[in-house]
Amino acid sequence: MQPYEERLTAPRSWWFASVLVGVAMALIMLPFGTLPLLGGLVGGTAVAAVVTSAYGSVRIRVVAGSLVAGDARIPVSALGEAEVLTGEETRAWRSYKADPRAFMLLRAYIPTALRVPITDPDDPTPYAYLSTRHPQALAEALQAVRQSAP
Repeated sequence: MQPYEERLTAPRSWWFASVLVGVAMALIMLPFGTLPLLGGLVGGTAVAAVVTSAYGSVRIRVVAGSLVAGDARIPVSALGEAEVLTGEETRAWRSYKADPRAFMLLRAYIPTALRVPITDPDDPTPYAYLSTRHPQALAEALQAVRQSAP
């Protein structure tokens, strides 16, 4: 069985926006001279790129009998049957169908997701909503781990 791993990187347009933040900082620093202008360009771009990278560095993995999504680690034995969400269903579970107690690894720039019920009676979290570019592959990896468990 191949382990599942996915990194939810930020879209290219966000990296372009990081450059625009740097340009804006450069324009703010323009009245102070050339050196501050360059400092604003480099510094603004660097700070915006770090923020973009941090937001886009979250990973989803199925490893060692657990679903690891961001900071959450959920044993596969505590998960129900995964539901692949696309289109309108994805938007519905992000908004009006969402339960405030649910674990949401939400990235609005990813149009597909997986909703997995959490069946552990001691856990008040009803389900995990995971934005993923490959919901079917993630569901299959969870099913494979569930079937291989003794």
